[in-house]
Amino acid sequence: MVSGTRKQIDLVRLNADLAAAAVELLSAHCATDRVRLQFAPQDVAAFGDRPALRRAIASAEAVHSFFSQIASQFSREGSANR
Repeated sequence: MVSGTRKQIDLVRLNADLAAAAVELLSAHCATDRVRLQFAPQDVAAFGDRPALRRAIASAEAVHSFFSQIASQFSREGSANR
């Protein structure tokens, strides 16, 4: 993906997509909490559907990586603004 400094970005679409992602992430968080509150992690690992777990883990890692990059950018911008 090209940085906003290299091309003009559609801010309306960006913010609409972020709002939609926030709703979907909240839904995923609720679904995860339902499993977490009912089952111990060792039971999920031992008895859970392996392909479903692998997909869920890959998705969680991708989301974590993306938002960690954004958080890092916030940190850099915050220290530059001091």
